[in-house]
Amino acid sequence: MARKTEIIGMRELERAFRELGKVPQPAATQSARAGARIALRAAKANAPEDTGALKQGIILKGERTRTRGKKVYDVMMDPAKNDIFVKMTKDGKRYYYPASQEYGFLTVDGGYVPGYRFLRRAIDENAEQIERRVLEVAGREVDKALRKGR
Repeated sequence: MARKTEIIGMRELERAFRELGKVPQPAATQSARAGARIALRAAKANAPEDTGALKQGIILKGERTRTRGKKVYDVMMDPAKNDIFVKMTKDGKRYYYPASQEYGFLTVDGGYVPGYRFLRRAIDENAEQIERRVLEVAGREVDKALRKGR
């Protein structure tokens, strides 16, 4: 019979971290990445598709920090593809295409085209699932660290 993975709550996770003394870096990194992947997949699925460059340009990038036991990932547009995303209007003004698709834009005749909010919705619509996944992976990694320490 397969052992069922138990999803622990935030209080149990905090208790396990206190027992370890500090958050193990692999636990923080893997759990943050697991949650961020959910948001990345949702953002790519929600992104408007004309040429496909917008979907391909969404990446996951880890922030650098000096704080041990902390890891943050950003779901963002790839800076290496700015040459694709920065557009010019006929009168020479520059605009950033992903921002116009996310937040909306004004048309020449004064109308407003609302944004798709594909990045915002990726987090908002999946917040519970992301939190569950982060806790699941962090709990598994902490259990592994506790077993190794004994």
